[in-house]
Amino acid sequence: MTLRNRVTPFSTIEADPARGLFMGNRGCLHGEERNLEVETTREKRWLICQLVFKGRKRRIMWPGHYTELFFLDEATALAAGHRPCAECRRAAYDSFLKLWPGKKADAVKLDNALAADRCRPWPATFGELPDGAMYAHDEAAFLKWNGKAWRWSHSGYAPAEIPAGQIEALTPEGTVEVLRAGYRPVVHPSARLASI
Repeated sequence: MTLRNRVTPFSTIEADPARGLFMGNRGCLHGEERNLEVETTREKRWLICQLVFKGRKRRIMWPGHYTELFFLDEATALAAGHRPCAECRRAAYDSFLKLWPGKKADAVKLDNALAADRCRPWPATFGELPDGAMYAHDEAAFLKWNGKAWRWSHSGYAPAEIPAGQIEALTPEGTVEVLRAGYRPVVHPSARLASI
């Protein structure tokens, strides 16, 4: 049975057999039958985690525990409003936090800022976005990577035309500033290898 726990760059959650490179959570979103009941909670800490960490194993969508969500890659998770986990992705978390705009942030300030920014597309142009940012155009999601446009799907990226004019940036503005400051998210090999 394919569970509804695959996250899109629009921050919606769908059922798809593609697992992706990262796992994360938003708290408990599912019920006793492992069915998704909501897509968001009051939980502000939306994390991006490794698929495997210290040999830990658990049943997916165990009743009463957090809902395991899966992302094609880190760029997708960042666009959906998540941030690196401070436990299983400590180096990525430290780098992300260090590059966060404004005054020195901590996990609480970071999570509060992301909660205020997430799921709110904002106007931009392709040229204004840094590599690793995602945007919407013609109702589809795209990644900007190595200066090129890549159409997103749960199973990977496909080359796309660079859009002219205004687009809707999906990646939260604070996260875009982190990318602009030099943070390099992990992207799916379908874009990374094809762009060499």
